Amino acid sequence: IEAAKRLYNMAQERNFELGNDKNFTQGRPTAHVIAAALYTICRLEKTPHLLIDFSDILQINLYVLGACYLKFVKHLHLDLPLVDPSLFIHRFCAKMEFGEKTHLVSVTALRLLQRMKRDWMTYGRRPNSLCGSAILIAARYHGFKRTTTQIVNAVHTSDETIRKRLDEFKK
Repeated sequence: IEAAKRLYNMAQERNFELGNDKNFTQGRPTAHVIAAALYTICRLEKTPHLLIDFSDILQINLYVLGACYLKFVKHLHLDLPLVDPSLFIHRFCAKMEFGEKTHLVSVTALRLLQRMKRDWMTYGRRPNSLCGSAILIAARYHGFKRTTTQIVNAVHTSDETIRKRLDEFKK
């Protein structure tokens, strides 16, 4: 929270240093800028939070929040690390209700993600779809009959995207 507060203050002060009258936070809803600052810190500290989590809590459109976040990062000239999809596997597996085998499915899905990384599949892809496809394969491997619709509901992506990741992985 303290780190996000410092980023928020930096966004307020940055334009004044450049000689502009208006700061970044003027004309934008405060909640959007605060969410962008918090998400930025989550990315820097590699915590398992997605931007959609913030949009759900604030009840705002994901794309509106995403646009604010991108402008925020650009405004502060931040260089953020890529999101590691393996951060989200345990979280998404817990939503799928695998019972006693949750850990086993998670470990298999993590191994599948490692294989995807070695094949350069993770670059330029959203972590949700990669996690969804890995969990689907791992679930079926361990005898769970999960549909793509169930995976889509857990990872917040489309079934077409899951199918594309599965096709890429198959190749």
